[in-house]
Amino acid sequence: MKILKNNLDKFFYLFNILFFSISFSNDIDISKLENCVNFKVKTDRNIYFSGESLSLIFDINIDDGFHIYSVHPEKSLSPTYIDIIDSTFFSDLGIINEPIPLKKFDKNFNQDIFYHEDSIQLVKNLNLLDNLKSDSYNVNGVFEYYACDESMCIPRWDDFNFIFKVFEGEKRQEFVIVPFPTDYNDEIPLSDLENEINKGLFSFILFALGMGFLALLTPCVFPMIPITVSYFTKEGEKENNNPIFSATLYALGIVLIFTTLGLLLSFTLGASGAGDIAANPWINIFIASLFIYLAFSLFGYYEIQTPAFIRQFSINQEGRGGILGILFMSLTFTLTSFTCTVAFVGALLATASQGAVFWPIIGMLSFSLAFASPFFFLALFPQYLSKLPKSGGWLNSVKVIMGFLEIAAAFKFISNVDLVWNWGIFDRNVVLLIWALIFILMSLYLLGIIKMPFDTPIKKFSFSRISFLVLFLFIGVYLSSGLFNNKLHGLIESYLPPPKQDSWIENLDEGYSIAKKMNKPIFIDFTGYTCTNCRWMEINIFEENDVKKIFEDFVLVKLYTDGKEEIHKKNRLLEIERFGTAALPYYVILSPDDEVLGTFPGMDTNKDNFINFLNNSRSNFED
Repeated sequence: MKILKNNLDKFFYLFNILFFSISFSNDIDISKLENCVNFKVKTDRNIYFSGESLSLIFDINIDDGFHIYSVHPEKSLSPTYIDIIDSTFFSDLGIINEPIPLKKFDKNFNQDIFYHEDSIQLVKNLNLLDNLKSDSYNVNGVFEYYACDESMCIPRWDDFNFIFKVFEGEKRQEFVIVPFPTDYNDEIPLSDLENEINKGLFSFILFALGMGFLALLTPCVFPMIPITVSYFTKEGEKENNNPIFSATLYALGIVLIFTTLGLLLSFTLGASGAGDIAANPWINIFIASLFIYLAFSLFGYYEIQTPAFIRQFSINQEGRGGILGILFMSLTFTLTSFTCTVAFVGALLATASQGAVFWPIIGMLSFSLAFASPFFFLALFPQYLSKLPKSGGWLNSVKVIMGFLEIAAAFKFISNVDLVWNWGIFDRNVVLLIWALIFILMSLYLLGIIKMPFDTPIKKFSFSRISFLVLFLFIGVYLSSGLFNNKLHGLIESYLPPPKQDSWIENLDEGYSIAKKMNKPIFIDFTGYTCTNCRWMEINIFEENDVKKIFEDFVLVKLYTDGKEEIHKKNRLLEIERFGTAALPYYVILSPDDEVLGTFPGMDTNKDNFINFLNNSRSNFED
């Protein structure tokens, strides 16, 4: 009955479209509708071997005031469709992947319709036959859609063709997509993103703001706290400094750079572009070097000045230099925060990479506004402290302590480089030893044994100095205990390089093989070498005894997405193209036959939520 009803709905819908189109055709220039959609077809690469996957990409431009319908059969009674006529070359034809469509209520047909405007990208995945001979293949197809404006629609059947070349040789695993959905009922929703968009603009903005505030609870944010405080402590010492202006510029700089850079990277490098930049070893070296450079400035060895070639562009050199310096810190904050992409931002960037513009911009602006708001106050407060009378001696000590903390933070980014480039030097124990020594040096500094250029003589030890001296010494000793197989607090461990976990497999094909032999579901951990939130989940949730017990019923697969090898690119494409997100961490449970049993979007401090996810997915498998 449901199928019959859907067919009747389609019939009446199409009848109404044609009726209204004919009725208004005398008053409207049909040629505008016939030419309002332009598209180009391309394949994802130039070289293929039999048995590999091919992604057919449609770059579509829609003129202002016009739209086409969604590709999803349940979101449109007349869905956009890509018909591959020469389908005998392919073993599987995937569904069409689209950006999140816009939604509006159509009074003429008394229902919601889903549609696309402006520029979008549609992707259809195809699997080449295993026995396809080496040759050049010319494939024909038809792009079927309705071109619509506010008053009418006309059907379009546009022919297209594409050519791909198959070479002699074995298929490459990095170009074999794990069985992709061939039915729209198998689609995985983009977390709560699509549901929130469908609730309307105001609800979506509130949701994005909430996600931004929740992201402040993740460990990725913490390294920028001492950096912000120390930088604006120095900024507050300048003459004619305006604390409110500086803090506002810093916060707005974060919002604009976070949004612009994130979307720009998604449009040019794909959904994982922001994460790729943040995981890039050279970027991590740059951030580490910057932190160390700032640290020695705080120690008093030199003053940071804007280069002369920049200062000469303004008569007010100091003001121009200050603005550029603050915006440079906003950029540093953005690059640092991209090392962990929360589920909401990951879904937004995946949507942007598919051609959507409006919702990703609104979402990124709202998210980053909430994300940056506490740092407005962190930038404001130390500037006023610097202006207090007689603040020189103790304030210099604060700056030196902040300098030590910046050096400690720098080694976090140096260890990221080690992980990606496989140096094997800055492992957990080496970084932990360096951190312990830094805190011990901080206590020796407060004791007066270590002196910096602008230190004043210690006439007496105040209660606060003694308290911090003892605290830093205690932290140094506590960190040292971690060198002797003592597990430290989960937050600290999340910043350290991960230990090797022998029970985890790092190849999904191997995971499928083992799962079929053992008849167990597969637990996939999409993770990153430089992902702090991933380490937090591994230390604080995965290591819980009740979680480890449940893990025994799964084949555990860990897929790194931020490395530079082909296997990492394959893992990244799998997460984006099949699950619609670039977020890290992201968890998926599959059956041995590749059925999706459950997904879990990222870091969650509530262990019970994660356990429920595992139990529900296990129950789905047993049923």
